[in-house]
Amino acid sequence: MIFYTDAESRTLRTAVFGVMLLVSHADPGPVIEERHAGLRALTNLSAELRGVLHASRVDLSGVAEADLETLVLDALRDAVKILAAKAPTEAATFPAAVEAICHEVAAADGVVAEVETAVIAKVRAALAG
Repeated sequence: MIFYTDAESRTLRTAVFGVMLLVSHADPGPVIEERHAGLRALTNLSAELRGVLHASRVDLSGVAEADLETLVLDALRDAVKILAAKAPTEAATFPAAVEAICHEVAAADGVVAEVETAVIAKVRAALAG
């Protein structure tokens, strides 16, 4: 089992749960369905990483909409660095898993909007460094 500091765990949670919010906010739709789709898509992550994510809640409700994208994309970049340093196997699978989460949230209403595709492209770029 890999130990993550509180700050590292918070960064991982902000990155993963933040992408769900970014995609959901890009094209407002059925919030409950999008949330459930994102939570179901967490199965794309390893059991150990899911444990880290569920160890504590991350509250992004106080983040201004204008700042959310920067916060989440920075957290994604940092999460990749954290995983590369501590869990190379996780680092190798993390980008695809996060992108799958984005696609599940975007498709929750049956249609992936162009604005959602644009957000997913930004997420992909952040994951690539």
